[in-house]
Amino acid sequence: MKRFLAAAALALALPGAALAASPEYAVIHMSQLVDRPAAEVWKKVGGWCDLGVWMKIDCKVTQGDGGIGSVRSIAGGRVTEILVARTALSYGYTQPPVEGRPYDLYHGFVEARPVTAKTSVLDYTLMYDVSGLPDAAARKSDMDRRRAMFEGALRNMKALAESK
Repeated sequence: MKRFLAAAALALALPGAALAASPEYAVIHMSQLVDRPAAEVWKKVGGWCDLGVWMKIDCKVTQGDGGIGSVRSIAGGRVTEILVARTALSYGYTQPPVEGRPYDLYHGFVEARPVTAKTSVLDYTLMYDVSGLPDAAARKSDMDRRRAMFEGALRNMKALAESK
């Protein structure tokens, strides 16, 4: 309990870390079947800055070696992401508070999951607080925009993974 209270106090003390009084968490789960074994898929698309290729965006590791605690900068430095979880075939990340913006507790998780010895599924899940958006229509629009962007990324990941 002490750790939770300390973490909450720290989050509230950070500039731009305004937390919603009544958070509303959105979860967007997307999947893509891939005709390659999961380990082979992950070798092609699972590096910490590989999203630069499959999202067609610049990516630079600014801290760390791709292990937990590593930091990447994407979109010309407009977005910072921190690696918070890693397994042999997955990773999870978060975006820290940004001054001047409501903190939405954004997290992403991407995984290559074996289906058979020769096939796998790429799963990508986003979770974030949408309560800072003005209304249900804005929330739906934001979720639809993110889903379209990451489903495109999954299609690119599939193409990269299945290429020779």
